[in-house]
Amino acid sequence: MAFQTPITVQQAVNRIHSREYVLPAIQREFVWKPEQIIKLFDSLLTGYPIGSFLFWEVQSKNKRNFQFYDFIQHYHERDMKHNPKAGLAGDGNVTAILDGQQRLTALHLGLRGTYSDRRRYGRRDSDDAFPPKQLYLNLTERSKDFELTYDLSFRTDKADHVKENGADYIRVGKVLDFTDLGD
Repeated sequence: MAFQTPITVQQAVNRIHSREYVLPAIQREFVWKPEQIIKLFDSLLTGYPIGSFLFWEVQSKNKRNFQFYDFIQHYHERDMKHNPKAGLAGDGNVTAILDGQQRLTALHLGLRGTYSDRRRYGRRDSDDAFPPKQLYLNLTERSKDFELTYDLSFRTDKADHVKENGADYIRVGKVLDFTDLGD
């Protein structure tokens, strides 16, 4: 098995979104907590490697012989913990993720999705106890956590850019809209 040319995080997330990357039925469910997702993004922003992935290229003629699942885009601790079955139409090949599902799902959720876990003391039967949150980066301050460099947090804000108590937060997924960063 040969190593492939590295791709960008944006390319990986786009391939998940377009269902080029899918999960085989042998994969466990997504189990990462927000803190783990934040640590992954902190590692990326710091320039640390996040490891390699193991892919299985499934030819179009064979993809109906196996069960595949989509990546979760809107994780919900109570209502959406299970990956939905992938409806793979068309003639194209797919790439099944054999190793790296937790990291790729975390990237997908942090950049294109939401994470809803129960608020502290929230009633399990109340929808209000599970607000959808997106990942934000504080542009004005570094993390106060000695293990992290960047101040990242999941927030319920709806705006791409939020100013609060002297801090300046930007939704991390907004980076996908950048097309030209200049020289």
